[in-house]
Amino acid sequence: MSRTPDARARDTQTKQIQESITHVEKHFGELCQLFAAYVRKTARLRDKADVLVREISLYADTETPNLKNGLKNFADQLAKIQDYRQAEVERLEAKVVEPLKAYGTVVKMKRADLKLTQSARNREAKQMQQLERMRQRNPSDRQIISQAESELQRATMDATRTTRQLEETIDVFEKQKIHDIKKIFGEFVTVEMMFHAKALEVYTTAYQHIQNVDEEGDLEVFRSTLHPPDYQSRLEIVRANSKTSLNRTGTSMSKSDTLQSRTPKAQRKRDEEDEEDDEEEDEDEDDDLEDVTDDEH
Repeated sequence: MSRTPDARARDTQTKQIQESITHVEKHFGELCQLFAAYVRKTARLRDKADVLVREISLYADTETPNLKNGLKNFADQLAKIQDYRQAEVERLEAKVVEPLKAYGTVVKMKRADLKLTQSARNREAKQMQQLERMRQRNPSDRQIISQAESELQRATMDATRTTRQLEETIDVFEKQKIHDIKKIFGEFVTVEMMFHAKALEVYTTAYQHIQNVDEEGDLEVFRSTLHPPDYQSRLEIVRANSKTSLNRTGTSMSKSDTLQSRTPKAQRKRDEEDEEDDEEEDEDEDDDLEDVTDDEH
């Protein structure tokens, strides 16, 4: 005895329901794993950004005042973004990952319902085969055949009831699945939009802080560290001493030139006086000679 058209229709229906459940089980599982990985990556990005904030703060302590202040404010804003990122991680975990994970239990329940319906279908098919064998072996035993027909009728009614229940359950399941998909993906987008909107505001403030650094002011501070005030004082003293030494050297050279210019004049005067003395001595000697000559005569 072949399956009735109604039984074949129920088999086709069950097969479609089974495929639908299988698709949900497979793809929801993949989505759950991927969203969970996305959340973990976001959490690791938050951790790396925290390390970056600490490094910026440490570096800022070594810099000139204006740059230090700008870097500190920049790091504060970057840290604030990580607070928003932490909220993003928590919301994604609660509103996306957990609902997808919950579908693992939902799918198991639907598979149990499907298995119950399939068992009823199998009992119906078994009773149908048994009735067919009895009709072939004992076609005249109406009592046994009637009993087998009653068993088949009960099995068919049970299969029909469980199939109707499965249809209702799967209908609710499909409706809930569509609603949940819309909600889960909508929550994902909402969480991401909230984070990026807040992050954009904070990034704008961070950008302003770093752009407001007074470059010329910090450059002057840096230059002053290369030439501190005591260095300038010492440099001025050295320059003053050098100038004084040069002045003294010039004065000494002037005096030396004056002495040198005066010395020839005095020498010439003394030479003239000596010459006059020599001439007087010569005249005296001539007079003496004249006197001697006169005496001899």
